[in-house]
Amino acid sequence: MQEFLSKLPDKPGVYLMKDKNRKVIYIGKAKVLCDRVKSYFTDSSGHDPKTAKMVSEIKNIEYITTGTEIEAIFLESRLIKDIKPKYNVMLKDDKSFSTLVITDYDDFPKVWITHETDDAKGIKFGPFVSGVDLRKSIKVLQKIFKFATCSLIIKESDRQRRYFRPCLLYHINQCYAPCTDAISQFEYTKTIDNLIAFLKGNKDELIERLTSEMQKESKDLNFERAAGLRDQIESLKTIDELLKKYVSEGDIGPMSPAESNAELNRLLNTKDSIHTIEALDISHIQGHWSVGSIVRFRDGVPYKQGYRRYKIKTIKGIDDYAMIEEVLTRRIKRGITEQDLPDLFLIDGGKGQLESAKKVVKELRPSKQIALLSLAKREETVFHYEQGKLNIAKNNQGLRLLMYARDEAHRFAKNYHMNLRKKSIRQS
Repeated sequence: MQEFLSKLPDKPGVYLMKDKNRKVIYIGKAKVLCDRVKSYFTDSSGHDPKTAKMVSEIKNIEYITTGTEIEAIFLESRLIKDIKPKYNVMLKDDKSFSTLVITDYDDFPKVWITHETDDAKGIKFGPFVSGVDLRKSIKVLQKIFKFATCSLIIKESDRQRRYFRPCLLYHINQCYAPCTDAISQFEYTKTIDNLIAFLKGNKDELIERLTSEMQKESKDLNFERAAGLRDQIESLKTIDELLKKYVSEGDIGPMSPAESNAELNRLLNTKDSIHTIEALDISHIQGHWSVGSIVRFRDGVPYKQGYRRYKIKTIKGIDDYAMIEEVLTRRIKRGITEQDLPDLFLIDGGKGQLESAKKVVKELRPSKQIALLSLAKREETVFHYEQGKLNIAKNNQGLRLLMYARDEAHRFAKNYHMNLRKKSIRQS
């Protein structure tokens, strides 16, 4: 046994404990197989009576490596359900295990975590030994597949959906918001089918299928859809990194606008309180149909009357920095005339985009003190116009508010850009 233990891999996977008759008596999963399996034999004094008895019966061990810890969690569940090892059954006597349910009560399936005893209708996966591990996994998978987890009844035929305001998860890019008209039933069902393929252990086939779809979308010039598929593929390939990154941030709960705004003020420690935020975004395809947008938030809440769209007039080709300068110049000049400027401008981008904004403010010299921030998408990194890079935890409510405003500006700019492009295509 010691020789076998010394050769165990330092990879995630599932282990199957067998008795003298080579019958599986227990199945477990591990983030690192060698560490977890060895722990049964190196610290036996800490075992409870049931576990100690099980260890005494182990005569043989098999293992299956997986690409990620999350894959191990779902493989463990499938094997326990199929094999029903006696010690897995015994150790759950006093517990109600968790189940993952993909609902079927309306046109847009939701993903729920329920107890085994709950009467939830739909496709079920489980039971899962650790509800904590399942919740962590679902949190990461929602980042990739963007499924809904609410209990709303959503019908494809309900045209009122277009007026429904989505929740925070949509604005931080963790839900496709089927409650609105943001995604069709056909497209949403495709992403649920992809999730099911992953849960059944078909990750490699899924990546291959998504890659083929990405190439087709790119060939058809659907670049935004292709980019979304590319990001999904990369996330699936590095899913363990996502698990490490996002699980440490804490769960995302409902955002209180007032609390979020107060937290933003605390983070920035500005002399004057920030009540109004205006977020700026640029949208174009290779320099064509270039537009900008500015959305306004008051005390953490979108203020639609303050939304503005800008068709880029002076910049030809690809020059996001110059486009930011044009849009911000037009906005600040109007604000000076109307005495209506925000407390904070938020620019979508990094240091370069922030420098463009600083240049405009320096040249126009508005009498009101305006704070400037930029927010880079991939790592959600915030740059301050005076303090430089700010180190902010990803679950910080102030940062969540900035992400909400940035994503709303992106949505508003993208819609305007698409309308101009469609109009141009019709006219041609």
